[in-house]
Amino acid sequence: MRSLDALGQWRATLEERVRDLARFLGEQGLLDENAGALLDSLRQRLAGEKLVVAFVAEFSRGKSELINAIFFADAGRRIMPASPGRTTMCPVELGWEPEDAPGLALLPIETRLEGASLAELRAQPHLWRRVPIDAGDPAALAQALDAVRGVRAAGLDEARQLGFWDDEQPADNPPLRLDGQVEIPLWRHALINVPHPLLKRGLVVLDTPGLNAIGAEPELTVGLLPNAHVVVFVLGADTGVTRSDLEIWRDHLASQALTRYVVLNKIDALLDPLSPPEHSQAQIALQCEQVARTLEIAPERVFPLSARQALAGRVSGDAQALADSRLPALEQALAQQLLPERRTVLERMTLEALDAIREQVQRGLLDLRRQLADQIQELDGLRGKNSGKVRLMLQRVTAETNEFEQCTAQIQALRLVHARALKAAMAPLAGDALRRQVDAMIGSIRDSFLKLGARRSYTQLFAALREVLEVAQQQGGELRDLLSASCNRLNTEFGFSLMLPPAPELARFRDDLALIERNYIQYLGLTQAVRLAQPRFLEQFRRMLMSRLRAVFEGAAGEIELWSRTVSGQIDAQLRERRKSFKRRRESLERIRLAADQLETRLAELSAQDQRLATTEVRLQALDDRVRRAATRHELALPSDFSPLSRPMPLAPAAVPAAAVVTGDA
Repeated sequence: MRSLDALGQWRATLEERVRDLARFLGEQGLLDENAGALLDSLRQRLAGEKLVVAFVAEFSRGKSELINAIFFADAGRRIMPASPGRTTMCPVELGWEPEDAPGLALLPIETRLEGASLAELRAQPHLWRRVPIDAGDPAALAQALDAVRGVRAAGLDEARQLGFWDDEQPADNPPLRLDGQVEIPLWRHALINVPHPLLKRGLVVLDTPGLNAIGAEPELTVGLLPNAHVVVFVLGADTGVTRSDLEIWRDHLASQALTRYVVLNKIDALLDPLSPPEHSQAQIALQCEQVARTLEIAPERVFPLSARQALAGRVSGDAQALADSRLPALEQALAQQLLPERRTVLERMTLEALDAIREQVQRGLLDLRRQLADQIQELDGLRGKNSGKVRLMLQRVTAETNEFEQCTAQIQALRLVHARALKAAMAPLAGDALRRQVDAMIGSIRDSFLKLGARRSYTQLFAALREVLEVAQQQGGELRDLLSASCNRLNTEFGFSLMLPPAPELARFRDDLALIERNYIQYLGLTQAVRLAQPRFLEQFRRMLMSRLRAVFEGAAGEIELWSRTVSGQIDAQLRERRKSFKRRRESLERIRLAADQLETRLAELSAQDQRLATTEVRLQALDDRVRRAATRHELALPSDFSPLSRPMPLAPAAVPAAAVVTGDA
């Protein structure tokens, strides 16, 4: 995928230029703790940002073959297990974490009984069974991935506890064997760590193994799927939209139609060698119209294709077969939505960080140059003066120092007011307050008859949470107004050059909150009443919702805290620099008093320092402009095509930015 390569190159270039800027600021002594933390956070986001694409379908729709065609055709064979019937039996996460060795990690199905979420279990490596993988051997890699097909027999009681048997919905239960047992997956989740170049460029692909697996693993429905940037819903052209397909769409995917793409796979099954090609094409077009109408989605979001034909064409290098498969149209659509969207987010984040850094550093440089100019003017006035004049200047510096130190009392009072106001602004965002609100909502759902009040309780919760963010935004503005008056007084009375940044802006967290509300509300309708009645599902829903909301509120609190540290850091930095300035002035005058011939030397030193600062300003502006040009697409442009054939992609490791992908059954 040249588009994905270009995005990865853009991120790598931008991250490198941010690193150059941070290095330069550090070398010049202009990078304080807060600015350094901001640039480090920006670099980590640029290096580790993930792009989530979810593949969802019932069994035997061709998901794994589609994934093989898009991502693994360069291996010259199938990598993901793809055969008729049920192949992948558990959700599979395929990605790359450079700090871990290539391998397969399998989470036993029995961990469902513990009630812990997948996010919590990821932090417990001893629970996972790990199998090393030779990433350079496609055959060995394919053989290792075959482990995700593992199943075992279980009695009905165990199957019921693990979520694979429901007495109230017998139609969805697996077949009962002659010995009274049923087959269940061996594994709850699989993580595959392999250094495929595409997996190093920030891509995440989620593939789920059928409706039963989605229902049995609540974290898929309330965690992984809602977080996907794009979902590819795979249907069979030979079957159209079946009842179970429609259930998956309505219950889990329909609420975010603008990020959903529907693939009508296996169009080669509709080709009739006894009929003219036009007839077959008309049948495909008619099937697409019916699918779009049934799913209530725009027709241009339905993509008829043949994953098997695409894979065969790419393995053999047959460009015509690839074109006939129609897969490039889907890839192009994904590129046009997913990649520019992610780039826009990173671009905005970079520019916001640069604005904050530039304002802070330029203000510090201006203050340093102003102090140097004062010293030069002061020493220049000593030319031709006697030692008595120097003594008078020393006395004046001492008096100014003593007068300046009187500001410490005002600064201490300012710190106390700042701390109290900050505590008040942060209190509503605390995790305990959030947990109480979520628990109250869950309790209301649990107690409601047939869960009819679930949606109302949910919307009331989010209305209250929006109010919390609004109050925090308002208090942040009031905190800035409060500090502004004190800072202006310090500027006027003691010569500071304090300039408060704009009040912390929480709009993006309100947007995140709205996205969570839209993503999860589909699980609280009448059709989900039976599922909501299951304690395990409701508890998993609570865990996942709490996890997402905690991230939003911790982010908002972090934004306010970062703003607060920036203000405090600015005061501390100017206080330190002013004291050093007084100390330098006194030392300079002492040297001149002892040796009058040092006056010209000292003036030359100060002039050279000022020239260095001027040069630093020019260099800093050039580095800042360089980062901005990279961030705003003035240097790197994404190509319009999205074709894996345009560039070989071997499985061997390559030095490119980190990423990840998630996958499953055929």
